[in-house]
Amino acid sequence: MGKYNFDVEINRRGTDSMKWDVKENELPMWVADMDFQTAPEIIEALEQRVAHGVFGYTDVNDDWYQAYISWWDRRHGLKIEKDWLMFCTGVIPALSSIVRKLTTPNEKVIIQTPVYNIFFNSIVNNGCRVLENPLKYEDGVYSMDFEDLEEKMSDPQASLMVLCNPHNPVSKIWSKEDLAKVGELAKKHGVVVVSDEIHCDLTAPGKEYVPFASVSETCKDISITCIAPTKTFSIPGIQTAAIFVPNKFLRHKVWRGINTDEVAEPNVFAAHAAVAAFTKGEQWLNELREYLFENRRIVEEYVDANIPQLHVVRGDATYLLWIDVSTIGISSDKLAAFIRKETGLYLSAGTAYGGTGANFLRMNVACTKATLQDGLDRLKCGIDAYLKLN
Repeated sequence: MGKYNFDVEINRRGTDSMKWDVKENELPMWVADMDFQTAPEIIEALEQRVAHGVFGYTDVNDDWYQAYISWWDRRHGLKIEKDWLMFCTGVIPALSSIVRKLTTPNEKVIIQTPVYNIFFNSIVNNGCRVLENPLKYEDGVYSMDFEDLEEKMSDPQASLMVLCNPHNPVSKIWSKEDLAKVGELAKKHGVVVVSDEIHCDLTAPGKEYVPFASVSETCKDISITCIAPTKTFSIPGIQTAAIFVPNKFLRHKVWRGINTDEVAEPNVFAAHAAVAAFTKGEQWLNELREYLFENRRIVEEYVDANIPQLHVVRGDATYLLWIDVSTIGISSDKLAAFIRKETGLYLSAGTAYGGTGANFLRMNVACTKATLQDGLDRLKCGIDAYLKLN
């Protein structure tokens, strides 16, 4: 028995939660937002800050830098230098800012689909075009298509690539070899790689992700990395993140971009929450990972045994399950809408993620075992009802 109890049900209805703003009979398992309270150590740090009672303009101090530096060194074997680090209010504000600063309108930004849907917004809303490098999907396993990636990178209008490492929604930890290849191709074709590593701490117990910048001098030199404690520690509403850029010329551009866009200043809790997470949250995270990956196993076994028409893509990262519904014979947005209307279960439709997402649903399993079981029973009911009608 661990120190922390992840079976405690927290009622999030009526708390202005984006995820839980649903009808009374509905069960939301869509957006990447955990239903667990954050680590008590983080709550305590925030309570102390509240008790001070003065909420003036705030800056990041040495503790903030040190927290990131020591966490990445200890947990991920990467030595980040203080000069490389910049505060940002979130990974998506950072990404949008980088797209604005490092491209000119109508240029192309490469993404590996199916991928996190907000990447599309950050590209299109800033006057650029999405250039998809679809992942290969064979026998239930995803891999990079390097031949296609080189073709896309060789396009003179493509100067930026957004990498998702580990990958959301396919739950893939990219290997050192894969990342090295991305770096080599990017250097060859003059492409800057922005690596979104927000899910990096949510890996299966015993599995480790590979920071893109750690792979080679080449990867280090052509990359911008976005990191945060928010997904890991269930604090996305606090809006606290970091960017690290080893290359000083790229770093200056990113720094100018986030300052011009006014997303480089912390709110009064942002730095405190990050410091508490990285200095006191380690045991909580280790126990959380055990719980999340037990949840993943429960879903895989349940679907294999009870809904054989579906296939859960196996993965070693994130609490987001990517479920292959291709044998049902209907686009996932229509299937998701049917399941929601029929059972109240609210899943993400894979159509939002580009590429071959039309054949998939995404399910968030960062919830209690009781909630998870409810969700699985609803999923089975929904699929059974659809098959009966068709």
